[in-house]
Amino acid sequence: MSIKVIVVGPVNGQFHNVFKKLDQLHTKNSFSFAIIAGELFGEPSSSEADDEQISQLVSGSIKVPLTTYFTVHRNPLPSRVVEKVNSSDGEVCENLYYLGNRTVLSTADGVKIVALGGQLDTTTTAGLTKDRYSPSFTASDLKSLYGANTADIVLTSTWPSSIRKGSTVAVPDGTKEPPSLDLVSELCAKLKPRYHFSNSEFFFEREPFIHAVATDEPLTTLVTRFISPAHFGNGSKQKWLYAFSIDPKAEQANTMPPGTTVSPFSSILKRRAPANSTEFNPRFSSTDRRPPKRARLPPPGPDECYFCLSNPNLATHLIASIGEESYLTAARGPLPTSSNFDSLRGSTHLLIIPLPHAPRLTDIADRTARLAMVTEMDRYRKALQAMVDSQSGGTLGTVTWEVSRERGVHTHWQFLPISNEMVQKGLVEAAFRVEAENERYPALEVVEKGHLDDMDTEGDCFRLWISWRRTTDVADDAYEQTEEICLRLPIPEGVRFHLQFGRQVMAKLLGLEDRLNWKDCLQSPAEETEDVETFKSSFKPFDFSADQDEEP
Repeated sequence: MSIKVIVVGPVNGQFHNVFKKLDQLHTKNSFSFAIIAGELFGEPSSSEADDEQISQLVSGSIKVPLTTYFTVHRNPLPSRVVEKVNSSDGEVCENLYYLGNRTVLSTADGVKIVALGGQLDTTTTAGLTKDRYSPSFTASDLKSLYGANTADIVLTSTWPSSIRKGSTVAVPDGTKEPPSLDLVSELCAKLKPRYHFSNSEFFFEREPFIHAVATDEPLTTLVTRFISPAHFGNGSKQKWLYAFSIDPKAEQANTMPPGTTVSPFSSILKRRAPANSTEFNPRFSSTDRRPPKRARLPPPGPDECYFCLSNPNLATHLIASIGEESYLTAARGPLPTSSNFDSLRGSTHLLIIPLPHAPRLTDIADRTARLAMVTEMDRYRKALQAMVDSQSGGTLGTVTWEVSRERGVHTHWQFLPISNEMVQKGLVEAAFRVEAENERYPALEVVEKGHLDDMDTEGDCFRLWISWRRTTDVADDAYEQTEEICLRLPIPEGVRFHLQFGRQVMAKLLGLEDRLNWKDCLQSPAEETEDVETFKSSFKPFDFSADQDEEP
């Protein structure tokens, strides 16, 4: 069940006004708890008025309307507050709790908060800070929070470095971006929180961003929202409150919010990644052992996968359409050229790619999510078929194939047009069967219900869809209908399957054997962009993702 949370920017000692406003909002919204992002007490002061306010807060004379958490920022806590917290297990007064400068806390509602208060102590190179009230932390303090593994909310006094990379949100004129740290970026990337809060002299809310996930982590779309509220009573009337709802028991969705970008931290993580200390070096080996000639490297993760949207080096200019579960992109180094199909415009070699990083669709554990994903991918496939059929006047059919292997990287479907006449004569199916026999692969099997029939079947395979328009004469009348056959080639364990098997067969059918290697068919970025933009215009009437974007 979702709960409501409210985050308050720096209070700077203005307890009466802030908690009075919180009381009004809490009465209307019933928040579960509040968080103070930034200074609660403000600059140290010897004035009687400030001392009196602190006394009233500690004594409970100032009402704190709901459970409220805070940590230290730049200034040390007042001595009376430290004394009270020490004697009351973190409670300053009723409903007001000090988190410490390095804390992992689960609230009564199950929301996991990770807090890192203070500024980085650059004079201490190792060790944990023993004073939990100190407005500073060490690198070891920060890294100790890695043990939390995950977080719903991360609260830091310092901004993460590069948080504005890839963002279109500007800072207000006349202001400066607050100091930031690579270490804080690493903490956010490690914990992948739903929300990361800090503070600044202005309000800043970045677009949501998607984290890369390791191959051994759940295949979910891990999205973080970074928000930095301004301080209460700021002269420019910048937003100092932020309210949101969160369900700590709900898993993150497999779809991305509108405007989501890739992680801004990828370059930082790559720059700071340690070298592989286990790599064999014969000069320092105590034996005569040699590394294997062809040591198998681990498959690339999402931040290095050229089909993952979280990869900062993704060729985004090739993307033609993005759905809720998958996306459509032009192939790099396409097999056909623009002159191979006179009736089609723009890119004709397309890829349909699921958003989650998985070598096979069957590796996505949640069957409901997997079914939704495959259904949308099939919807893209049929939309492409409809476009090809319409623009060619029924003279072209289509071929779609997939290589599904446990040792693959990121599964996808490849799509190409083909002569409808060749399909109807059985030449396309025969070409695949003959090539499989030549390669000594198992025979292709007909799958009656296409991809949905064996989506739960374990095992590697090559899957093929052939679609065409058939004309049937009935009582002197001609009827046209779209027909399709789905074939599956099981790949036994230990068999070396040629990943370009589908392209190899299609190259022979299209008379393009000189273009078998995609690296020999690379276009310039300008040529790729021109082909994709032309294709997008042609595909627009068939692109259902445009309808999804228009939904409220």
